[in-house]
Amino acid sequence: MQIRDVSLSVDVAGSGPPLALMHGGPGADHWSMQPFRRLSDEHTTVFYDHRCNGRSGGEASSLTWENLTADADALREALGFDRWAVLGHSFGGHVALEYALRYPDRVSHLVLLDTAGEARWARDEAPELLTARGFPPEKVELVRRWFRGEFEPKEMMRILMRIGPAYYSRPSTWLVMRELLEGGWRAKTRPEALIEAGKVLLPGWSVMDRLHELRVPTLVVAGVDDFLFPPECQEQLAAAIPGARLELVEGAGHNAHSEQPGVTLGLVREFLAGPGDVPGSDDA
Repeated sequence: MQIRDVSLSVDVAGSGPPLALMHGGPGADHWSMQPFRRLSDEHTTVFYDHRCNGRSGGEASSLTWENLTADADALREALGFDRWAVLGHSFGGHVALEYALRYPDRVSHLVLLDTAGEARWARDEAPELLTARGFPPEKVELVRRWFRGEFEPKEMMRILMRIGPAYYSRPSTWLVMRELLEGGWRAKTRPEALIEAGKVLLPGWSVMDRLHELRVPTLVVAGVDDFLFPPECQEQLAAAIPGARLELVEGAGHNAHSEQPGVTLGLVREFLAGPGDVPGSDDA
């Protein structure tokens, strides 16, 4: 779909109240959100690739919060929705937070999955946590480079295969391969987006001092063993958002929807069935 100045890869499934799925990365695409397709029995699920990501167009230099959020709202309008629920995973959670803050009247429910309100967790804390968990120094250094965009585009897949097991509750190369076999092979990666974000978009990024402005029902959910955004991060995030509900999923790392889809989707389904206003807010 042509949205603003860019062509976005969009996939809409199901019927019912709309739910926008914002994928992580950056540099990934909406194939990473496929478990949520199961919600299309009750929701109109809108999967799309951010600009400069996956099969969407756009130059990496246009990867700004203003563009990412304006794209999402223009897509909402083009699809004919007055409001929609928004679910963001990892980097997509950062976009979801920026979107909810910039377009508060357009969000009925907000789901923040394995994400944070500030970039320091991935850039600074994640390497330290992996060191504490006994990961070898060479892999810890790859993680540090990964989240700071300090690699060449041709290195992206090689680095991902080496650090990929850390994303799971029980690190395993087999889990990475299983996801590829179950559909991940269809994914299209854009290393230039991850590099741009690591070097330009994310350094110093934080919305923690603005989260008190949110007046939308919010579910914060994450894997207990997430090395990027651990439970401490989730507790701080939920505490900063008025009325937010926090759920930690056992037996899951950074991709709770892949490792524990039954539990994670059950939490999301139940939450989306609830009212679209925060008790005590001006709109309640």
